[in-house]
Amino acid sequence: MCLLVLLTSSCLARRRVITRNGGAAKQPLLLADRNTLLDRVAKAYASVRDLSATVDMIPALGSAEKSKITEYKDVRGYILFRKPAAIRIIGLFPVVRNKAFDMVADATAFRLYIPVRNRFITGRNEIIEPSPNRIENLRPQHFLEALLVQPQAKNEQAILQNLTDEESANYVLQLVSRAPDGELRPSRSIWFERVGLTMVRQIEFDPVGNILSDTRYSDWRIWDGVPFPRQVEINRPRDEYAVVLTVVKMDINKGLTDQQFVLEQPAGSTLQVLGAKPPADRANGVVK
Repeated sequence: MCLLVLLTSSCLARRRVITRNGGAAKQPLLLADRNTLLDRVAKAYASVRDLSATVDMIPALGSAEKSKITEYKDVRGYILFRKPAAIRIIGLFPVVRNKAFDMVADATAFRLYIPVRNRFITGRNEIIEPSPNRIENLRPQHFLEALLVQPQAKNEQAILQNLTDEESANYVLQLVSRAPDGELRPSRSIWFERVGLTMVRQIEFDPVGNILSDTRYSDWRIWDGVPFPRQVEINRPRDEYAVVLTVVKMDINKGLTDQQFVLEQPAGSTLQVLGAKPPADRANGVVK
C-alpha cells in the first residue's frame, strides 16, 4: 500500500507545458493527408493570375559557409508578375531612391540593367557557373519560384512526413523525381505548420541533393480576396545571396499589360551577355 501511494503521488510526476514558437502550444493541431496538402498547393498557385507588389527588401550578399554575409537595408522594390512566367523586379537604393537595378524575365531568359555601372546584362535563367560578382547571379526567375510555390509536377512523387515535437509541429511534403539514370532524387520539400495548415517553407534541391533555394513564408494575409504571405525570406546559398521581402502594398489579379514587362537596353550602356566573353573594345557593347 505504501508503495502504491508513492507511485501515484504527484511528487513523483512532473507536468511539462509544450511550447512552440516561444509560447505555450494552446491551439489544437490540425490533421491532413498528402492529397489534402497537395490540393492546397495547387489551389494557392491557381488563385494568382498576376500581381503587382511594393516591397521593402533586405538583400544580403555572401554565404554562411564562407562566414561572410553583408546586408543592405531600406531597399524599396517593385515586383510585377503575370502567368505563365513573366516577371519584373525593380530595386531602389536606400534614402535617395535612385534605381539600383531593373530586371525582367520570361520562362527561358532574363535582362538586367544596373544603372550605377551603366551595364545591361542578358542571359539564360539557369546559372551554369556562379559569378564572383554576386549581383550577376540574380535571376527574376528565382523570385518567381519562391513567391509562387508550383503544384506537384507530373514527374514528381510526394511523400508526407509528420514532423511534430516539443518545439515545432509541421507536415512536410517531400517531392522526389526520377533522374535519367532511374534513381529517385529529392527535388523539393514543402512545409506546412499544423495550426492553420499554411505554407511556411519550401526547400529546392539540385540533382545531387544540395540546397538551391530555401524560402520561408510568414504573416499570411488576405490581399484582394487571395491569401498571400506578407514576409518572404529567400536564401540561395549556392548563388551566395539572400533577400527578405516585406510586402507594403499588393494588388492581385488586377491585370497587367505587355508593355510593363518590356526592358530595352538604354542608350550608352554596355552590353554583357553571360556565358560569352566580354568585348575587348568597350564600345562594341554600347548602344548608340
